[in-house]
Amino acid sequence: MADEKQSIYKIARKIKRRESTLYNALRSIYEDSIFVGEISQLWPELPLVANLRCGLWYSPKFDFNCYFKSTDGHTNNLSFNTSRLNLHVALLAGQRGGCIIVDSTRKGKRFPDSMSKTIPIWTCVLNRAIFNYRTRLDKHDSPENHSSGWDCSLHLPLWVSETEKSMIEKRLEHWTNEFESSGADIASIASSLRKPLRPLWISQRTVIWLNEVPEFDSWDFTPIILVSASSSSGIFQQRTTSEFSWNYISGAGDDEESWARGLSPNVFWKHAYDVISSGPDLCNQKIADLIEKERVRRAQRGEIAPQVSVRNLKGSGSTSEFPIEEFLELDNGIVAEGERSSDGHGISFLGSTNIAVGKSRLAMEVPPAYSILNCDRESFSVSLDNREMYLHLPIMIYGCFLSNLPSALNFAKSQLIKGKTLLICCNNGEDISICICLAILTSFYDEAGHFDEGKSFSKTRITKSELRKRLVFICKYAVNARPSRGNLKQVFACLSGGGCVPCLSS
Repeated sequence: MADEKQSIYKIARKIKRRESTLYNALRSIYEDSIFVGEISQLWPELPLVANLRCGLWYSPKFDFNCYFKSTDGHTNNLSFNTSRLNLHVALLAGQRGGCIIVDSTRKGKRFPDSMSKTIPIWTCVLNRAIFNYRTRLDKHDSPENHSSGWDCSLHLPLWVSETEKSMIEKRLEHWTNEFESSGADIASIASSLRKPLRPLWISQRTVIWLNEVPEFDSWDFTPIILVSASSSSGIFQQRTTSEFSWNYISGAGDDEESWARGLSPNVFWKHAYDVISSGPDLCNQKIADLIEKERVRRAQRGEIAPQVSVRNLKGSGSTSEFPIEEFLELDNGIVAEGERSSDGHGISFLGSTNIAVGKSRLAMEVPPAYSILNCDRESFSVSLDNREMYLHLPIMIYGCFLSNLPSALNFAKSQLIKGKTLLICCNNGEDISICICLAILTSFYDEAGHFDEGKSFSKTRITKSELRKRLVFICKYAVNARPSRGNLKQVFACLSGGGCVPCLSS
């Protein structure tokens, strides 16, 4: 009986692997992107925002990115995370009158939990904090700051149960207090938003009367329009065209490491028509050729272009070379002309400090007067004024801050004392480099953001709350920051002089 169950399991796995082909995933994404394009055209003035990482696949062009995690909306893990405040989304919505956020889900649901609960919690907490801020101003400021009528209620979709809604409402005050004490720039958000934030939900099952689509500025709230790109009728659906059959995969853009083989959204959308028209039989080779051409192009420019061997899908035992880096082209004054990202962010400069953070491949373009702390696996050649302005610490290989952070701090201090601009980089500019920035800011800058060579650090007991404030400051400028729990924990352990400590982002 056990052998029979194992056999059924193996058969089911084989069927799933056969249907989860690269072509099926890309064709599903392509078809779903048509729906996303149609919705974005209903309100063309509103910016289109991709929720990383799945949402980034569903349009050839996004205006910005955001990072709302579904796990923050899971029933047993409901949270408002100060490590992922996404305040740039609130500012953007205030400036443009709202925004459209795109995501998807594999699980046969209409919406991922990031849209069902994480974002509604976020909008409610921000609305409450803005209300509190304006209420304080009302006591001794002008009438335009008047807070009456500001909607602070929790808006959830109908499929969230009353029990779960009650659970969330009981924690809203605590989350609002955490947000207000995090050091976030609530004043800027309050001045940007004329109307409270409110989520709206649109999926492929939503009925929209095109002759009755309201103007977004006619609402008495700032709309955060949540678009779930995928069909929710099932994970796999057989579909047929005049040329060939293929299987639709709901939420195909999710978990890209398991299927994309080094392909990035940017490279896909540059060649989407050719890839889709090539069909299932030629798709794998087509993608391999595209990625190899991109790798060669980058190598010729002196950029880091690593490879990884991947088994051939047909089981021949041969391998194909796929680069493992993301090919997101970024836009910044120090990046080659013509390179552009979906969110417009390349190297982020942290306010008035002399610190910047970004991807390691962008660091090769910086002026020679910069100092560079490279935390990537690979070292790279760069033209600097002298060798002492470059330090390579492959923290990504060892994954341990405790052994590498002292060297990073010593190097940072030596460069900042000289008045140098310090660029901290890693593979994606989102995790390791952000955590190193956090350690440097905490160690050598006071609460006002002034470099004091560590004088305030020697007099201060480092707490989770203090590190959260510094992290919020970093995320204000590096809006794509996504520091992992483990790395934040190691930073806290090192700076507080402790051993095993609670997670900073908990």
